[in-house]
Amino acid sequence: MYLIDGKPLLRHVWERCLKARHLDFVIIATDDMRVAVAAFDWGAEVALTSPRHRSGTDRVAEVAKRARQFAYVINIQGDEPLVEPRLINKLVEKLRSDRKIDMVTAAHPFASPAEASSPHQVKVVVDCNGCALYFSRARVPYTTNKHPPLFLRHQGIYAFRRNALLQFVKWKTTPLERTESLEQLRALENGVKVHVLVTAQGSPGIDTPQDARTLELKLALQKRRRSVL
Repeated sequence: MYLIDGKPLLRHVWERCLKARHLDFVIIATDDMRVAVAAFDWGAEVALTSPRHRSGTDRVAEVAKRARQFAYVINIQGDEPLVEPRLINKLVEKLRSDRKIDMVTAAHPFASPAEASSPHQVKVVVDCNGCALYFSRARVPYTTNKHPPLFLRHQGIYAFRRNALLQFVKWKTTPLERTESLEQLRALENGVKVHVLVTAQGSPGIDTPQDARTLELKLALQKRRRSVL
């Protein structure tokens, strides 16, 4: 597993999740015994899943199908080492407060135009009611210099009602999902309203080796600042 600041990337994610007060259980779902053994050593709960799954959502759904006691399921991807516990809490609170919502995710403005140009950074366009209109790896919609971009940076975290998650994984992959290689488009193509919590800023996902190096530098800088204080 990839080490960041001397600690596996996944462990960073797991430790942040433990700080979210609205999560009753934090379970690492994996089909890799090496990951399972390492996570057991940290003291994590681990669910071994089928190796045939196409995505992390399918893997999470396998666990949710067996765990009937969960009303909500939060899918937190293993490449989000700085995921904010308060954001996780807000996702759960949104599902609790509005029974019409089956799926919630998060987004925030891009820090720089260069970041927005990367296909690794997923963009989302939101309607007037706070629901996703479209997710894309491209910069959409088209804008002129007179108008600021309307898209936001999508963060890799999803909250589902349990039944909605189990329905989601029953649907076949959809044309837009295959084109963009973004599974959240399957929800939109099947008529699901995906609510988007918009925050002022978000945590960086680790998609490339450069992302990992940038994060290591950021953590090292934070340590130096704490030692000075």
